Amino acid sequence: MGGNEIQWMSALELIDAYVSKQLSPVEVTDALLERIERINPDINAIVTLTADAAREQARTSERAYAEGKAGRLEGVPITIKDLIPVKGVRTTFGSKLFEDYVPEADAVLVERIKEAGGVILGKTNVPEFGLVAVTDNSVFGPTWNPWDKKKTVGGSSGGAAAGLAAGLSPLAVGNDGGGSIRIPAALCGVAGLKPQFGRVPSWPHAVHGWETMNHEGPMARTVSDAALLLNVMAGRDERDRFSLQDSPTNYLRVVEGNVQGLRVAFTSDLAAVTVDPEVADIAKRAALSFSEIGCDVELDDPGILDMSGDLATLVIAETGAAHEHHLEEAAEKMFPPYRPFLELSSVFTARDLARVGFHREDIWEKLWPFFETYDALLTPTTICPAFDLKPGGMISPEVVNGVEVGPANWIAYTFPFNFTGQPAMSIPCGLTATGLPVGLQIVGRRFDESTVLRLAAAFERAHPWRDKHPV
Repeated sequence: MGGNEIQWMSALELIDAYVSKQLSPVEVTDALLERIERINPDINAIVTLTADAAREQARTSERAYAEGKAGRLEGVPITIKDLIPVKGVRTTFGSKLFEDYVPEADAVLVERIKEAGGVILGKTNVPEFGLVAVTDNSVFGPTWNPWDKKKTVGGSSGGAAAGLAAGLSPLAVGNDGGGSIRIPAALCGVAGLKPQFGRVPSWPHAVHGWETMNHEGPMARTVSDAALLLNVMAGRDERDRFSLQDSPTNYLRVVEGNVQGLRVAFTSDLAAVTVDPEVADIAKRAALSFSEIGCDVELDDPGILDMSGDLATLVIAETGAAHEHHLEEAAEKMFPPYRPFLELSSVFTARDLARVGFHREDIWEKLWPFFETYDALLTPTTICPAFDLKPGGMISPEVVNGVEVGPANWIAYTFPFNFTGQPAMSIPCGLTATGLPVGLQIVGRRFDESTVLRLAAAFERAHPWRDKHPV
C-alpha cells in the first residue's frame, strides 16, 4: 500500500493489515512521519515531534506481532495533546511559563496507551492552559484549519483535530473542560467524544484548575476508532479520586448495535444563544434523519439557563488562584488575551463561586427529567463554522448571525455538559456552502457512553463522512 492510502486508514484497518502482514508498523510510522514533514508546517498541528521514539516503538510493535503478543493498539500511531504529560517529552501547556518543562511521569492515559502498544508521534498544539476555544499561544503560534488555512480549528484540542483531519494520524487524545474535544472536532470534520466525567482518569496535574470540569477523551476519524481508544483509556486509577469503577462495557462492540426505538430530541435554541442559520439547518436535517434509522425524533428543548457567566467566573478565578504564587512572572509571560484574568480573579467573591455550584444544580434539575423522556439530546456542536483567525489575541468570533458574541457564548452548546459531567460527542454532519465542516453533538444520559456511541455509529453508517478530506 502507498503512503497516500495509509494516511486515511483507520486504526482498526491498520491493525487488520498488521495481523494479515499487508503492512508493518514501521512502514506506517515512516509514511505518517513523512506526511507530517510535508503537511504540518502549513497547519502547525503537531508542535513537538517524537520521531525517534515513534520509530523505536514501531519496531517493538513489529516484534510483538511476530511473537503473537500484540496489545490492543499495537503499532497504531497516535498524538497526545500538549496539556497531557508524556514522560521525557517537552510538555508546554502552550505557555511560556512551561516552555522547557519535561515531565517525569506519564499521564495515566499515556501509560495505558503505551502498554497497549500505541506509537506516539508527538504533542499537539493548544491554547495556553486550554483556557479558550481558539488554538493559539505565545510558544508555537496558531494552528490553522486544514479545510481553510485562514481559519481557526477551535480549541483547546485544536492541534489534535487538525492532525486527524489532515491525515497525520488515525488517533488523537484530547481533553475537554468546556467543549475542548467537541469544538475542534466539529470545526475540523472529525469525531470527538467527551466521556462521562471520571471515565478516563486525569493525573497528574502540573497546573491546577478545571478539576471538576475536565474530561479526558478520544478523537478519531471514525466512531469505531474512538470506541477502541476509549476501551484502552477508561477505568479506575487511585491517583484520580474522581475516576470511576471499571466498566464491563466493550465500547467497540457497542457501536455495532442498532438504534431502533430510541427517543432523541433536537434543539438549536439551547440557553437561547444565537446560531448561524446554515449551521442550524445542517444540524437539524442531520437530527431529523435519525428517524430514517429507526429513532423517534422530536423537536424539544430542556430549557436550561445560560451559564456563560458561571463558566467565565470559574475560569478566571481558577486561573488567578493557580498562578497566585508567581503573579509577576505570569503577567509578563502569559498570552496577552489572558493577562486580565489574573487581575479580574480578585474581583470574584466566595459567594460568586458558590453561586456557580448552585447554578450547576439548577441546570441538572432541568436536565434529569428531560433524559427520563429522551435517550439523547442532539444539538449543533458550535454556533458557527470555523471563522477567520487573527493570530495573537483572537479568542472567539466577534459576530454570529448579526449578534455580538463572547468567548463563553460561542461555546454555549458544549460547556453545560461539562458542568453536569454527562457523555457528549461531536460527529461530522455536513459541509457549509463554502465547504466548512459542521458538527452534530449527541448528549447522553449520565454514564451512558454506549448509547452516544451507538447513535453516532448508526449515523456514520447512514451518512459516511470518512472519504471527505480537506487535503
